[in-house]
Amino acid sequence: MADSSKKMSLMGLTTLVTVNMMGSGIIMLPTNMAQLGAVSLLSWIFTAIGSMAIAYCFAQCGVFCSRSGGLSAYTEEAHAKSGFFLCSYLYFLSLAIANVAVAISAVGYMTAFVPWLGTGAIPLCIGTISLIWLTTFANFGGPGITGKIGAFTVWGVIIPVAGLSIIGWFWFKPDVLAAAWNPNSLPISEAISKAIPLTLWAFLGMESAAQATDAVENPKRNVPLACLFGTLGAAVVYVLSTTVIQGIIPNAELAKSSAPFALVYATIFSPMVGNIVMALAVMACVGSLLGWQFTLAQTAKMTADQNLFLKLFSKVNSMNAPVVGMIVCGVLQTLMALSTISPDAAAQFSKLVSLAAVTNLIPYITALTGLLVIMHKAGVSSAIRTRNVVVLLIAVTYSLYALYACGKDAVMGGTLVLAVGYLLYGFLAKRFTEVPAASQARPANPQA
Repeated sequence: MADSSKKMSLMGLTTLVTVNMMGSGIIMLPTNMAQLGAVSLLSWIFTAIGSMAIAYCFAQCGVFCSRSGGLSAYTEEAHAKSGFFLCSYLYFLSLAIANVAVAISAVGYMTAFVPWLGTGAIPLCIGTISLIWLTTFANFGGPGITGKIGAFTVWGVIIPVAGLSIIGWFWFKPDVLAAAWNPNSLPISEAISKAIPLTLWAFLGMESAAQATDAVENPKRNVPLACLFGTLGAAVVYVLSTTVIQGIIPNAELAKSSAPFALVYATIFSPMVGNIVMALAVMACVGSLLGWQFTLAQTAKMTADQNLFLKLFSKVNSMNAPVVGMIVCGVLQTLMALSTISPDAAAQFSKLVSLAAVTNLIPYITALTGLLVIMHKAGVSSAIRTRNVVVLLIAVTYSLYALYACGKDAVMGGTLVLAVGYLLYGFLAKRFTEVPAASQARPANPQA
């Protein structure tokens, strides 16, 4: 039996969940939300509740289902092998899309140091693709190096963002927030819907919280609590930081910024402090992108190990890095960056975020429904089942609403790639179909 003193406490796991979720997802959000106005801040309420419900359900899946494979394994419990493939396939695509968005965020902050990157669509695209390949090649050293770099660089975002949510209120002006409330005169319901993909983006990654079950004290109690507290902690920082920035920087100026958190620190203190925050944000984005590039390749490898992706994704080097798969992922992300090319970093970021949200929400829904079968197999008590079903319905309701809020273009794009996924699985299905013995023994009919 493992020594419980060496396992992670509730506080440690809660901190880990919060840090993993925050990453680089927040640093471009103030700019995109400012384009809708401060009224978009109301969407945090719905997203925080929905995200906590989703995180809790994934934690319950992890507690009662010990299979490896994460969301795909939970999906297979209810939707068989095709569900495993489609979940992995869509999650893989969502990570690839999200990586391009993170690279764009980093380039947006780098324009202060390399102004040429902000002079048009081509420089922005070149910078984005360069970062994609830089982080791809850096991952050839294996998971040990990637993990150490990511654990350090993530604080480049967390410290300035969390710090602003505390100290920013000394410079907060209610009249600036009031003037920014609804510049486009949108109905409140429409403004909230338009902001949902942006706020959901900041919570993507919460599904990783349930993967630490084996390393936690009293996992049946602490994993669900850490998921809830960690998601709530991230939500508090998100809400406070994006609200305070709307009350410091005039909305029109904020909506045009390619580095909103650097702008607010430059306004509060000095341009030098703004440049330091910019450098920290670039560092955090590169570190986050480094980690997600490895996660992307590992997702493909895990699926290939299940005989559901091309075997080339399973090949690893002496450092246990799936190099061939990483190169294929790099090519895919390069094509995505080229296909969404835009002179406006914020516009390109917003387009990618909506598509990433759609391709992530479908696996969320399929994995969430797997909890019903997982609980049945585990023989949970009626009290636990009732509680989990109520939370499950909240999580799925939010996910469906978020899908609708992503807009027809993103939903159409997600539907098309889902349809392609069914075609791809059609070619793979025979690998998992047993041919009856009588059919194998029967000679072929030469006249057939």
